[in-house]
Amino acid sequence: MVDRYDLACRPVRDLLVAYLKERQPSVDYVTLDRTSHDLVKLFWKDLELHNPGIESLRLLPDVAVSWKQRVKVLRAKDGTAKGERKNYPGVLLQVRAFYLDIAQWAAEEPERWAHWVAPCPVKANECAVRKMKLHRKSRMDQRTRDQLPTLPSLVDTLNQYRRRCEELLQAARTTAPGQPFTCRGEPWTRPHMPYNHTSKVYATDGTGVRHDLSTREDRAFWAWALVEVLRHSGARIEETLELTHHAFVQYTLPTTGEIVPLLQIVPSKTDTERLILVSPELGEVLATVIRRIRTDGAAVPLVSARDIHEKTWSAPMPFLFQRQYASERRVISSACARDLIKKVAEEAGFAASAGGEAVTFTPHDFRRMFVTDLVMNGLPPHIAQVICGHQDINTTMGYKAVYPQEAISNFRGFLARRRSTRPGAEYRTPTAEEWDEFLGHFEKRKVSTGSCARAFGTPCIHEHACVRCSMLRPDPAQRPRLTEIRDNLISRIEEAEREGWLGEVDGLKISLAGAEDKLQEMKRLEQRFPTIHLGMPDFSRVTARTIIPAQAGTEAPRCE
Repeated sequence: MVDRYDLACRPVRDLLVAYLKERQPSVDYVTLDRTSHDLVKLFWKDLELHNPGIESLRLLPDVAVSWKQRVKVLRAKDGTAKGERKNYPGVLLQVRAFYLDIAQWAAEEPERWAHWVAPCPVKANECAVRKMKLHRKSRMDQRTRDQLPTLPSLVDTLNQYRRRCEELLQAARTTAPGQPFTCRGEPWTRPHMPYNHTSKVYATDGTGVRHDLSTREDRAFWAWALVEVLRHSGARIEETLELTHHAFVQYTLPTTGEIVPLLQIVPSKTDTERLILVSPELGEVLATVIRRIRTDGAAVPLVSARDIHEKTWSAPMPFLFQRQYASERRVISSACARDLIKKVAEEAGFAASAGGEAVTFTPHDFRRMFVTDLVMNGLPPHIAQVICGHQDINTTMGYKAVYPQEAISNFRGFLARRRSTRPGAEYRTPTAEEWDEFLGHFEKRKVSTGSCARAFGTPCIHEHACVRCSMLRPDPAQRPRLTEIRDNLISRIEEAEREGWLGEVDGLKISLAGAEDKLQEMKRLEQRFPTIHLGMPDFSRVTARTIIPAQAGTEAPRCE
């Protein structure tokens, strides 16, 4: 992984090898390969190309800034800029993790890592991925909104293309070599090929172009099968390709005794198995796949599959998505599945556009559309989480695209449901008397020291003792009046205490505390919104200047 980039500094090369070996037990092969690409090629190899002789992880500030500017731009093989790198924060995060891991490991094994401890050239705020995730979520939501309306057209196009290829292959097989035949009104000829020792069937169209009908029909079938299974199960492409004949499980309902077919999804990304219900549409597609791979009624052939993440081979198993490659049978790979869906859709004539761009599909797009369709049709998100195999419900909701009309319709439905539970008399047209009463409420809320904020139709809970009431909104202009009220309360309290009217003292102290609170509230309002007098502008000292343009061949223009 490291030597493929031919590093010049041997000590740093050994350090990177040791670092990747430390990370290897906790990650899969693909993650380790991506880490080596970011650290070796994008980081250190780039530093060696632009700073010959560099041998230390302690980078100068200008060297670090220049590297960040270069790695931010995605370039083609010839060096031309293609645009901004979308995973730029992710690259910075890898480099920051590299420096911090070495610093942490140096505390545990100083003799091995302490020599390489250096200040990290990437700050924490530079590799914040929240903004990148929001942009990605926005792009994926828009992609789902563009794809979902065209999904029925894609399914119908692939199904018709599969049937057309099947009919053409069947017609060619029943035709003797060298003889013409017709399929759906198109003239074809099966050529005489004495050196063809394979089972492939060829045919020549009306323009004289030879076609491999066997390969065309095989590609059309598997593209159709992949799309159908992905859109009906919501499984990841790795999980779909790892389905075997043993994945079918029967479950008997304890109440009715009905047998329900389930599909077992083997551990993939989250290393947890799950069972999903097999719908009639999904069951029909899987039955068609099984009939195809079973030759002459025999059992499903046993083949080995290669794990692209761990770079290992599995034991021979009856995988469902297997096809003939030359003289052997192989499991369809993830790259082949993506290529089949894309190219067969183009061959079938599928064309759709949104926003001026062509709509294309990848295997993971069907998973997003599956989640969006489930939640939009009323399935609780936590049930969708179990079906999709997500450990966090926020991940499931991240797959679900948001539609503006969905938010509007849901809010209108909420208003309709709320109105249905309230008395209908509340939504009738008010009479003139009721309207006058409503307007009078706001007029009567005005009091001497401010305004009352109590709701319409509610009585005064303090019997118009406004100084005590928390609903009073004091008017700063009435500060002198409120100060007078406070001073009067203090005098009355002193008189009550002198005369021994203890019953009035408690009530007067409550009113005094309310007056003090209102004065403090006025003070806060004045400090929050101070009034600043800016004065009138004065232009008496402003003089005009005339700019005299320079003539050709003379000095620059001057001001007078």
